[in-house]
Order: sequence, then structure tokens, then C-alpha cells
Amino acid sequence: METNSSSQAIPYLRGRVIAPNDADYDTARKVHNGMIDKRPGLIAQCADENDVAHAVRFAREHGLVVAVRGGGHNGAGLGVCDQGLVIDLSQMRQVTVDPEAQTIRAQGGCLLGDLDKAGHPHGLAVPTGINATTGIGGLTLGGGLGHLTRFAGLTIDNLLEATVVLASGDIVTASPAINEDLFWAIRGGGGNFGVVTSFLFRAHNVHTVYGGPMFWDISEAKAMMEWYQDFIKQAPDTVSGFFNFHKIPPAPIFPEQYHLHLMCGIVWACIDEEEANEVFEMVRKFRKPLIDAVGPMPVPVLQTMFDDLFVPGLQWYWKGDFVKQLSPEVMDVHIRHAHRIPNFFSGMHLYPINGAAGRVPNDATAWSYRDATWSMVIAGVSPEPSEKDVVTNFARDYWQELHPHGAGGAYVNFMMEEGADRVKATYGSNYDRLVKVKSKYDPDNVFCVNQNIRPV
Repeated sequence: METNSSSQAIPYLRGRVIAPNDADYDTARKVHNGMIDKRPGLIAQCADENDVAHAVRFAREHGLVVAVRGGGHNGAGLGVCDQGLVIDLSQMRQVTVDPEAQTIRAQGGCLLGDLDKAGHPHGLAVPTGINATTGIGGLTLGGGLGHLTRFAGLTIDNLLEATVVLASGDIVTASPAINEDLFWAIRGGGGNFGVVTSFLFRAHNVHTVYGGPMFWDISEAKAMMEWYQDFIKQAPDTVSGFFNFHKIPPAPIFPEQYHLHLMCGIVWACIDEEEANEVFEMVRKFRKPLIDAVGPMPVPVLQTMFDDLFVPGLQWYWKGDFVKQLSPEVMDVHIRHAHRIPNFFSGMHLYPINGAAGRVPNDATAWSYRDATWSMVIAGVSPEPSEKDVVTNFARDYWQELHPHGAGGAYVNFMMEEGADRVKATYGSNYDRLVKVKSKYDPDNVFCVNQNIRPV
């Protein structure tokens, strides 16, 4: 859809509508992944849930494709579309903390850092991701995994209620007592069922964590993977750490002599200081790390540790899988591809999803694979558009050799646009139930710019 003036566009909207001829159009259409270059017909920067409802109805009346943007971090660029209407929630970032009830309510455009900053003065934290610049909407609807997953579950395991604008334009509440089927589906089913304009989360008493990165030379990789696998499968819930391969960034936090060296690492996040010290001493005795930057830190510090490295506009291509076991053969594949990491932005992470998250039944939410040990992501990243093919091929080649050893599906937030079969595999035994909910709440597939679950 092309328009000569944004003032012609969506009636009754309190927020701003941006059209292709507006001066800030190119800025407004950008998302976190610089590889994405889509040109929507209109961008509706909504001020509240009523604006969202007006925008949805407008799109239906004019036959427009709808994309919903929260933080804009989606790797596949599913927060923007060509020609259609982008419903942009970035102006809706109010956060309300109830210290007595230990809850945090956040509007759909909030970033993880908004929740961290609001909750931290009260000693409260919601289990979210690992980068403060990530949008809470996309993260939650996809499941939500990060530093506190083993301790308190996925983000969806701490969702108490949501306000949803449906494809009809109606505004409804979804909770365990109201629209229970919708509440089940939005906890992991992505943006298939409506636009969530408000989330109510359970928060936890976490003010300070004990963690940070440890790195070892790549020659120690197999020994460290073996140790890590045995440890994380039986570790107490208060202890978490994700395993990774990286070239060490030339950043002040890391000793200069190791800059650009290929290493394996664990980024720790522990809730209990005594347990953390025991774990750190245990791993130091097993293999002394070359880089040891662990210590006490406030939750917001841990959450922002990598934000300066992964700024908006980098070229991103990533692939993921759920993983149950690291066999010696699989470890060899990992190490071989680790030596092909193209730069210090790219790498591989294994995020543990056992502990508290693993004890939730597979059918309790739309998220499947609760019996997996890790959610793996292989990320090819570069600041240079000329390296788009380099980082894409790195991630694809690495993933293709590992995928036959995976559990079958992937965390939807670690997927590019990979097709219907991949989506079905990701939801496993929950897929048919999701189709029924989709057919009820969005029978015309208005919300299709996502990892799409097609209605009957």
C-alpha cells in the first residue's frame, strides 16, 4: 500500500502513522537485524491498546498484511513486512511494579531492560533473556529463556495474565480463568493469536547474581564440554551457565593478550553466593580458565553485559535446535565448526532449559521439548553487509551437520523463516491443539507474519 500522506491513514489513532514519504520512514522501518530490508506501506506507532485495535480493524478493512513489532529483535525480521501495515508498539513501554504481590505489569513495547530497571530497586526480577535491548513481547510469546531459566522457569512460566487484541479488533484478557485456551496458546505459540498489549508477570526475589564469563583455550573444548554436560544435568536450580564458542572481543573487560583468540566458555548466573563459589572453585580445579571474570553483580548489569557488542544494524543469521545429549561425535562436530567462526561477533551458545523449566509438563504450555537439556543457537553476525553470505553460510553449514543429532524442533525465537514443516516440528505434539486455537481466534490468518500456525 502506498499513500501520499500519513494523515490520510488510520482514523481515530492517538499515536503517529508513518508513511513512505515521511522523513523518518527509513529509520522507523529498521529492525535490529541489518540483513532485513522491508518497506511497509504504513507504520502505526500505537499509543495504547485502543490504537492497536483500530490498526487491526483498518488492516482488515483494506486487506493489508499485518506485522507486529515490539522490540524489533526477531532474527528473521518478522516485526516488519513489505507493503502492508506494521503495528509498532515501541511507544507503549509503561511498567508497573507491585512489590507486595511480587508482580510486574509491562506494556507490549517494553524492552527487557525496562523490567529490570523497574523491578531491581524492589529486589525483584522476571526471568527473561540475556540482552536488555530485546523486546519483552516477542521474547515472551516465543517462550523466553535466559539467565534465570533454571531457577524460575521460562518467561511464559511466570506469565499470569495478558491483554490481547484479537484479529477481530476485540480486546480481551487471557489468563488461567479467562480465555484459558488463548492463554495456553500465547505461552510459546508466538504472535499467531493476537497482539499482546500488556503482560502481567510473577517476579522473584533476585537482586544480585554471582556470575559472568569464564573462558578456556579451544584446545580444552572437549574436556570442558564433557565436564559441563555432566555438571549442568544435575546442578541445583540456583546455578546456571550457558556454554559457548567465541573469538574473544577486543573489549576492555577481556585481557588484551587474548583478544581475537578462539576459546570455549561458560557464562555463569548463580542465585546463591555459597553455591556459586563452590561451583567456581570446582571448575577452576578441573581446568583453570584463562579468563575468569565472575563475581557478584546486580541483575541489570548481567543483563546488559553484551549489549554494547550487539548493537542494532548488524547482519544476523542464526539457526537453532533443541538438544538432549552431547555425544563425543557431536562434540567433535562442534569443535570442528568452532574453528570456522568468522569473527568475534559470531558463535555458538547452548542455553540450559532443564531445572525449573524442565519440570513443567510438555502440554502445560504451547512450548514443547521440556525434556531437552539445551536450546542451541548458532549465530553468524557481522557489521559488514558484504559479509552477509559468509556469516549465513557459517551458521547453515554448522547447523546442517548437527541437526540430525538434535531433538527435532527449535526455540522459535532462534529461527529464521524456515517453512511450515519446521514450525510443526518445533511444536511437536502441541501443534494440532495450536491449530484449533488459531482457527478459533484468527480463522483468516490475519497474524501471519510470524512462525506461522495456519488455521484450518
